[in-house]
Amino acid sequence: MSKALMITDETVISKIYLIRGKKVMLDRDLAEMYGVETSQLKRQVRRNIERFPEDFMFEMSKAEMQNWRSQFGTSNEDKMGLRYAPFCFTEQGVAMLSSVLNSKIAIEVNIRIIRVFTRIREMLITHKDILLKLERIEQKILKQDGQLKKHEKDLQMIFTALRELLNPKTEPLRKIGFKRKEED
Repeated sequence: MSKALMITDETVISKIYLIRGKKVMLDRDLAEMYGVETSQLKRQVRRNIERFPEDFMFEMSKAEMQNWRSQFGTSNEDKMGLRYAPFCFTEQGVAMLSSVLNSKIAIEVNIRIIRVFTRIREMLITHKDILLKLERIEQKILKQDGQLKKHEKDLQMIFTALRELLNPKTEPLRKIGFKRKEED
């Protein structure tokens, strides 16, 4: 079984972060998926830097790195495995990586990642269409003041709940699981 088949969509989604208002993946996560060292990935990118304009890849600033670490509640010792500011790759940057890392695994993993990015984009577009339709319906219903006046509060509550479902608050994921209680 190839490494690309072992990487699930959930794994890819869990490695997508929002930095500078863009959905990005970090160099260390991509290197792990590709089965290469992070330093090797960075070296290949630096050798082909003209392929990676700012909208494809950028290096996280020190302030962003501090903020990112604090969101995950990590200690200074751990630093989430980060000693140097990571490269952040947008969807286009991930696609460009396949031309830089020319192994079979890199190509397979890239295809999987690009498909996940595409699915996320399609879901966002679908949700926006649903929200626009709901707002149009809400406006039509609220215009019909007469008999619906007594139901207006209930309708507002329904539309508010639907808006919250379609626009969930994006909070950083926290690690879950059980911790073993140490025995004395």
